[in-house]
Amino acid sequence: MNPNKALWEKGDFTQIAQTMRESGEALVAQLGITSNLTVLDLGCGDGTTAIPEAKLGATVLGVDIARNLVEAGNNRAKAEGLTNCTFQEGDATDLHDLADQSFDLVVTIFGAMFAPKPFDVAKEMVRVTRPGGRIVMGNWIPGDPTLVAQILKISSAYTPPPPEGFVSPMLWGVESHVVERFEKAGIAKENISFLKDSFTFSAPFPPSELVSKFKNYYGPTMNAFEAAEKNGKTLDLHQELEALFNSHNKSDDKNTTLITAAFLRVTVRL
Repeated sequence: MNPNKALWEKGDFTQIAQTMRESGEALVAQLGITSNLTVLDLGCGDGTTAIPEAKLGATVLGVDIARNLVEAGNNRAKAEGLTNCTFQEGDATDLHDLADQSFDLVVTIFGAMFAPKPFDVAKEMVRVTRPGGRIVMGNWIPGDPTLVAQILKISSAYTPPPPEGFVSPMLWGVESHVVERFEKAGIAKENISFLKDSFTFSAPFPPSELVSKFKNYYGPTMNAFEAAEKNGKTLDLHQELEALFNSHNKSDDKNTTLITAAFLRVTVRL
């Protein structure tokens, strides 16, 4: 099986995504989406941004590598009565069943960044976007002091080194790498712009419970805990993550969670 598919089908990202809905809607509201647009939401999960895009009237196709998330997305769209939003399985490195120049807007928020072969990912996103269209990416920033970069940094300290040739997904959060990848796909540097933005995890339960959700449902953290268990370091990892989540929680109520994480918003104009 494709290891990336196995990683994202391993847990149940919907458990994390539920804490990201408000920020997903707020981000989509800034993208100028109108009813005449066709949108590809790539690495869409269960529709944190795809569902709000469809509610604004766009015709939306959500594509994700994880079968369980595609199924969850279709169930959400059906429950919302959205006939203009469908989800299907697909690989961001090879969107072979999508025609050239078939979308006005490609959106990928913390999605395509996790696919291997980043140059192929950039090439495919450019290929399926119409001239005059846009690509909008949200990518976590390596070494950033806020939550998600630190979760991944802590987790990596407990896992075996990646295989030779592995390209860190976090490099999508470095402007020079983004420019290089899109230039190789035929985009001029001046058509690529950057904005440091933020995304908030909001939950009606304490940070300790959010740690548990990452531990039990988020593929990369699940792998870290499995590796830590083999080395007798499960408690160490759990304590590190709990300290991280507690220190970043901005909620006035200790029984709720409000944690903001920084990301790089990339806009590519074709």
